[in-house]
Amino acid sequence: MLTTKKLGILTSGGDAPGMNAAVRAVVRTALERDVEVYAIYEGYQGMVDGGDRIHKCDWGFVGGILQRGGTVIGTARCMPFQTREGRRQAARNLLSRGIDALVVIGGDGSLTGANIFYQEWPELLTELVEAGEITQEVAIAHPQLKIVGLPASIDNDFYGSDMTIGTDTALHRITEAVDAISSTAASHQRTFVISVMGRNCGYLALMGALATGADWVLIPEMPPTDDNWEEKMCEVLKAGRSFGRRDTIVIVAEGARDSHGNLISCDQVKHILEERLGEDVRVTILGHMQRGGAPSAYDRILSTILGHNAVEEILADKPHREPMLIGMRGNRVTQAPLMECVQISRSVVQAIAAGDYQKAMQLRGHIFEEAYNTFSTLIQAKPPGSLGERPPGGQKSLRIAILNCDAAAPGMNTAVRAAVRLGIDRGYTMLGIEHGFRGFIQGKIRELDWVSVRGWATIGGSELGTSRKTPQGRDFYAIARHIENNHIDALLIIGGWSGYQSAYYLYQQRENYPAFNIPILCIPATIDNNLPGAEHSIGSDTALNNIIEAIDKIKQSAVASNRCFVVEVMGLYCGYLALMSGIATGAERVYLHEEGITLKNLQQDVSDLIAGFTTGKRLGLVLCNEKAHPVYNSNFIRDLLTEEGKKIFQVRQSILGHLQQGGDPSPFDRISATRLAQKGINYLSEQAGKESPGASFIGLQGGQVNFWSLAKFPQWTDQEFKRAKEQWWWDLRAIASILAQPAPTP
Repeated sequence: MLTTKKLGILTSGGDAPGMNAAVRAVVRTALERDVEVYAIYEGYQGMVDGGDRIHKCDWGFVGGILQRGGTVIGTARCMPFQTREGRRQAARNLLSRGIDALVVIGGDGSLTGANIFYQEWPELLTELVEAGEITQEVAIAHPQLKIVGLPASIDNDFYGSDMTIGTDTALHRITEAVDAISSTAASHQRTFVISVMGRNCGYLALMGALATGADWVLIPEMPPTDDNWEEKMCEVLKAGRSFGRRDTIVIVAEGARDSHGNLISCDQVKHILEERLGEDVRVTILGHMQRGGAPSAYDRILSTILGHNAVEEILADKPHREPMLIGMRGNRVTQAPLMECVQISRSVVQAIAAGDYQKAMQLRGHIFEEAYNTFSTLIQAKPPGSLGERPPGGQKSLRIAILNCDAAAPGMNTAVRAAVRLGIDRGYTMLGIEHGFRGFIQGKIRELDWVSVRGWATIGGSELGTSRKTPQGRDFYAIARHIENNHIDALLIIGGWSGYQSAYYLYQQRENYPAFNIPILCIPATIDNNLPGAEHSIGSDTALNNIIEAIDKIKQSAVASNRCFVVEVMGLYCGYLALMSGIATGAERVYLHEEGITLKNLQQDVSDLIAGFTTGKRLGLVLCNEKAHPVYNSNFIRDLLTEEGKKIFQVRQSILGHLQQGGDPSPFDRISATRLAQKGINYLSEQAGKESPGASFIGLQGGQVNFWSLAKFPQWTDQEFKRAKEQWWWDLRAIASILAQPAPTP
């Protein structure tokens, strides 16, 4: 039974990009469910002050805020709310408007305050009745305060969600800054020590270092293990320079410390490097630029999903509910008791303070620990021709060949770099095949050493080259011959549909060509995100960010002239880019091939746009997947809207084209590429030497890395439309529809 009719929403603590997207999702979802929503300005301070700081929201109140950084309803520290009297006053102000449910967006301090408020609510009602400030009837009507928390912190230091609101955007700011600094550092052969946020959490520093190809990192959870850490750091950095590196980047979390718990400052690191290496060292403190600016695509989508589900949780009929945290784990919305998440989050800080760094790493989770170990391997410079460490267990030194297939995807180079360096560290010989299977057929194979992939972590495209060529007929003989001549023991294919298809063909031909009886692994890398067994393909996040950056600019142009833009995005027959960018940009309508388009749909959409512009709307945005319909394509939709709306609004078309495919990879794609490459090298190592070695494709599903036999490729895919049959993101279509529907007519 629906009992909540009014709810409040507030943002508290430090601001985080994506907060506005969450506010928008909460407001519009609640209004769609006939629930009144009140924005509480300046966090808990607004709740204590009352008056016009508790503002009733309509549909238009959250228009145009999706792409804005910070929080439009403000945030502030509130000492009065930390007192019983302040909380009593806040309760009175809420009850004066009939509000008995709150969505609180913030960090552990903000959410702890919400829990205390929840616990005291019955007593506060009693006190207010006794003081004559509310009636007994009001107290009876609102016996319980419903609270849902959404984790928002750029540090990603809150338990209960893989990522907190704002973290991905902060990583974008860090990688953009470090990429820029690296270019000037290389020009002058300088060393830069860069300070990033993270007082008690090294997530931004560690993932920023992994994403930018930094040379050293210092984080609170894993301090240097011995008192001679300065010497070890200098040895690694000096070795890198001796092998040709022109720049050195050291990233330091603001809470970094040594094994005795003493803080390590950037100035301290600068002094060490100048004194021991004689280098020209500069310090850059990134500061609050990490917190500001427009949210990334991931943060917009994450915030939207969490905000929508927060309202659903508030409205669920659950008697005697305790405050819950809504988070995201492995692309699935999760719920957990709010205070349980707060307590676990704080236990990490306590472990660091107590010097129990092993426990701190365990509490951060296995992905964090894996990332640290991978980074530690990637920075151990090996000279050209070095075989690195001996292979484990007496295993022979493998020769692993790597190739890129299908269209170039940002992050391909990152994956190649990680695979090469991780392989060399095991004592393997790493071979690069140029131009995909076309180059494989022609025998364009060269050895890759540690230095040859320097700088590849951060650049888009494919340095090895790529092609959509799939082997046929006599091509198999040529490939088999090159495998034998080059003594290739395993094959790592990084690419899209044609790469998977080619790998499947090799797998099918094993009986005819014994040379193909080697471990084969496909890593998903395509902006279309259309591959089986993987929820995210390398490159798709970068493409989404390219799209939203372009559309943000388009929207600024459109709003000045009462325009409706029809924007065509890539994806072939897979609607992932269209739907996700529609959610991230607030598009009114998204046309997808999976859903189809009918004339009735188009007529309704035209009517909605005309009604909106007639009642004061200034901007229209329609997104169309490039293969949404053979007849009702973006050109048709543009012409239809132009004809029907010519007296009310202008129509423009924008085909984004290959800008979606270009650019340097996003932090998400860089980190995913590195993680999958590390798992891939492990897999090939395990399969090598087996009588029937595996031939598989890898992917992240539900937060876990899984390997699937290539035999499943035709079963799990729609061969006609070149996409996976099961697509997790399709469930988000309902959320997109709710938030994109036209504002209610007054």
